[in-house]
Amino acid sequence: MVKNLKKEIILASNSPRRKAFFELFNFPFSVKTIDIKEDYPIHLKGVSIARHIAGLKANPFKKTISKNQIVITADTIVWHENKCLGKPCSEDDARKMLYSLSNKTHKVITAVGFLTYENYSCIDVTTEVTFEELNESIIENYISQENPFDKAGSYAIQESIGLMGISKINGSYTNVVGLPVTEVLNEIERLI
Repeated sequence: MVKNLKKEIILASNSPRRKAFFELFNFPFSVKTIDIKEDYPIHLKGVSIARHIAGLKANPFKKTISKNQIVITADTIVWHENKCLGKPCSEDDARKMLYSLSNKTHKVITAVGFLTYENYSCIDVTTEVTFEELNESIIENYISQENPFDKAGSYAIQESIGLMGISKINGSYTNVVGLPVTEVLNEIERLI
């Protein structure tokens, strides 16, 4: 656990899952976000996309950050069959994503940026996730009863579809939820 916190931690994320993790850390932090367009150059692949977007989220804070602050940004993507699956824009989009993940392994990549007055650094963590075959009723119940629209790849590992459909993960569980907790705490410890 982080000891002797001498800097103000600002979580630049509206994700309720990331906020919940920070609440468990037992140190003071605030949430402040600045809307940006989460675009990336088409030549970027996998981890480069997540790192690029985490950096974009940090950029607006560079003008106002003070010496005693650390701004933490994050972006999570699902990388599957050489494509980035972001948040779905419709039920049909969510349905297509979930069917494409069925009975296959994909990567969940989270990049976490750390902006200080002196510089910006970024870490990334990749977890492999394998779904069993997802039948129509599992997918339709999930889409109608839970919220796939604020989640990369249209699912959350801690919700029903993850509990019933995921057969294996290789790597960090918390990364799939949206924040690689151990790695983030280690980086905060290094920066304070």
